Amino acid sequence: MLDALLPFAHNWLIAMQADVTRYVLFSVGVWLILWVVLARTLAGRKIRDTRPPARQLVLEFLISIRSIMIFSTMGLLTFGLFRAGLMQGPFIARELGPIWFWASLVLMIIGHDAWFYWTHRLIHDRRLFRVFHRRHHRSNNPSPFTAYSFDLGEAVIAALFVPLWMLIVPTQWPVIGLFVLHQIARNTIGHSGYELFPARKDGRPLLPWLTSVTHHDLHHAQAGYNYGLYFTWWDRWMGTEHPDYLTRFAAVTAKQRRVTSSPSPA
Repeated sequence: MLDALLPFAHNWLIAMQADVTRYVLFSVGVWLILWVVLARTLAGRKIRDTRPPARQLVLEFLISIRSIMIFSTMGLLTFGLFRAGLMQGPFIARELGPIWFWASLVLMIIGHDAWFYWTHRLIHDRRLFRVFHRRHHRSNNPSPFTAYSFDLGEAVIAALFVPLWMLIVPTQWPVIGLFVLHQIARNTIGHSGYELFPARKDGRPLLPWLTSVTHHDLHHAQAGYNYGLYFTWWDRWMGTEHPDYLTRFAAVTAKQRRVTSSPSPA
């Protein structure tokens, strides 16, 4: 029994190391660039006037590591299905060529946005919220470390998407790697507290179909709105976009324009 578990434990540690390294690079990287190096330059893009306390950042980081342990376990089990011959999708996808490679990545991102929207709305039900989603919303004022600060149940729901997708849609393993990089980049930036998305001259988002940082920040401030992760489509279709979203976005981006256009002191 022990001999059978040792290879699994070894592979789990390797997967865990890779997942933690990726998380640290993105979360600490976004925090360091936006909150330290460019803090003065981006002062006009800060969505809220206050920053969360250091204790919150440390706790979010530690809980995120716990979530990554669940992600690594699910990832290793998924690879186990593949090695056992129970998941033929990667072989099929490879035969479909480079066009399908990139098409499957786009479809996976769109599919994940739908998965996130509907599971996110589900765990906001008051009967499920305390068990599945309360931990994440304790970060009322989010930070890049909030990205994976999940209750155990929410971490499992998040981790289930990849194996379910791969069982249904032929997808190569490198596509999964690119998807994960996109997911964590959008997640850490979306919780960064700085509005980085461009605006038109009238203050509306230049790319209105993408969720901006303000879009998700409003969800943390007022949880009954803005459930989407990457795109604004589902919130608009289902009437769950915050009524003040465009006004808030315009106010933040206008503040940046005022800061950059102010004359320098003599």
